[in-house]
Amino acid sequence: MDKSDSIKNLALSLHKAQSEMAGATKGAANPFFKSKYANLEEVIKVVKDAFSPNGLSFVQFPISGEGTAGVETIILHESGEFISNEFLLKCSKADPQGMGSAITYARRYGLQSACGIPSEDDDGNAASAPTPKMTNAEAIKKLDTAKTIDKLVAIWNSLPINLKQVDEVIAKKDSLKETLTTK
Repeated sequence: MDKSDSIKNLALSLHKAQSEMAGATKGAANPFFKSKYANLEEVIKVVKDAFSPNGLSFVQFPISGEGTAGVETIILHESGEFISNEFLLKCSKADPQGMGSAITYARRYGLQSACGIPSEDDDGNAASAPTPKMTNAEAIKKLDTAKTIDKLVAIWNSLPINLKQVDEVIAKKDSLKETLTTK
């Protein structure tokens, strides 16, 4: 993180702005995961609505590295004080679309994190909830539906099973082990 010598005024204004901020509404649909999320426009709206009357603004500059892309988010106060930080992500593809996707994602989550705003009905509760039980047979059946290694990994990552169950599934499913090592 980088910051101005003093952030006294910025901290006071950011405190006031955060007390006025609501969660970012999850209005955009992600068809791949069949879920909703707060898109970049919603996050920006929530931030600007609270920042403007408190003398705050922000800018985000695209940055990149070796196979990564993201943003530097800078929160500015009318006094000239600032705080900033970079957020880089691995690009899904080494092309402009992959970089653009990483930058958009980094803008959304970088700004959301820097401002301390949650998504409405934040997924944190789901992440800390107990893992639902799934039998090995159910896991194997679900994994058998994968047609590509990418789909297999996506299904695997979505399964509510723990590491012990992972070892059991691999031990009982030689074809899964073979698929993972040959592709």
